[in-house]
Amino acid sequence: MLDLKIIRENPEAVKTRLKRRGGDFEELDELLKPEENRRAGLQESESLKNKKKKLSAEVGQLKQKGQDASQLMEEVKVINISIKELDEKIQAWEKQVQEKLLSIPNIPENSIPDGADESANKMVRNWGTKPQFSFKPKNHVEIGEQLGLIDLKRAAKISGARFAVYKGQGAGLLRALINFMIDVQTRENGYEELYPPFLVNKESMQGTGQLPKFEEELFATRDDPLYLIPTAEVPVTNFHRDEILEEESLPICYAAYTPCFRREAGSYGKDTQGLIRQHQFDKVELVKFSRPEDSAAELEALVENAESILKKLNLHYRVMELCAGDLGFSAAKTYDLEVWLPSQDTYREISSCSSFTDYQARRARIRCKNRTGGKPEFVHTLNGSGLAAGRLFVALLENYQQEDGTVVVPEALRPYLHGREILTGHQ
Repeated sequence: MLDLKIIRENPEAVKTRLKRRGGDFEELDELLKPEENRRAGLQESESLKNKKKKLSAEVGQLKQKGQDASQLMEEVKVINISIKELDEKIQAWEKQVQEKLLSIPNIPENSIPDGADESANKMVRNWGTKPQFSFKPKNHVEIGEQLGLIDLKRAAKISGARFAVYKGQGAGLLRALINFMIDVQTRENGYEELYPPFLVNKESMQGTGQLPKFEEELFATRDDPLYLIPTAEVPVTNFHRDEILEEESLPICYAAYTPCFRREAGSYGKDTQGLIRQHQFDKVELVKFSRPEDSAAELEALVENAESILKKLNLHYRVMELCAGDLGFSAAKTYDLEVWLPSQDTYREISSCSSFTDYQARRARIRCKNRTGGKPEFVHTLNGSGLAAGRLFVALLENYQQEDGTVVVPEALRPYLHGREILTGHQ
């Protein structure tokens, strides 16, 4: 959520910065009138309450003297009615303002590139080399089905399109990847592990920006006011909702494995097949709570933490800085990690690492005490995939495939597969 005071004091400047995302952001204009009414109403209400207080004191004095106070009491009664009616209007205006605020995205940081879509994203760096094959590489679906690692047809029978069953060595590989990523982030990169609920309430979804903007993309329960999480970012960020943190405790860094659930509505071409874009997928998420002045450095560190997984598995990738028009709703700055997929002869996103500045913290009311004793300030939140397990599964199959159809297990992952060096499809 943006700072209402900044919008009120300089709406055109805010609108200009938001327009880098694309769109006209009429919501800013639409909230200014009810906000003006709300502020005027508060002043009038305060004036009426002061008048009531003064009259009530006079009533008391008259009664002490044994004099008639009925006229003043009638005035107080009328003022009470006016105050009640005005307070109801103020609440309605407040609701309008909050609804509009929740629909406005975060302001892009000045440093990120301009542009309308991913074509304007900027490559920051790449790492490793593309694998060279003496044969035509297969895609992950061909490899996975031939080795019996995945079963998409039976998954469709069980649940429908965009679901997968991992089986045998495939199930073991997925579990190994999750354990490997959690171990790296907690043992080497300094994150504390959380295992949060997979169902969250509306307040949690609103706190991180999923509601109301993306309600159609969420899975909601029928009989309870709960949603299946689209990412562990939601429960982990809300872990500190409505709290004031000690400044000395920052940064707080959490790593969490969860399954994730998204409707993924619409058509994505080849992405409707295979494991790239699923309704249910597994992910290790990294979440940070930072002092505002440290968040830029913490974002760079977060990206490096996500990169460390790809480096240990020796997978070629690149880091892209997203332009303003390609930013997520709540993000102010984002880096995407894109891993190389031989079968598609292209890079595909495997992690998105973002700084949300104080946008989520305002929505979730997460602050920290100022060491100088001043007023508590909103923290900055950051998060990123560390990594998406299903897409990492895809990258391993494609980059480590052999001509006979088997798949080499990267050395760093072998201890998590009881020393197995090659996936053959046989137990």
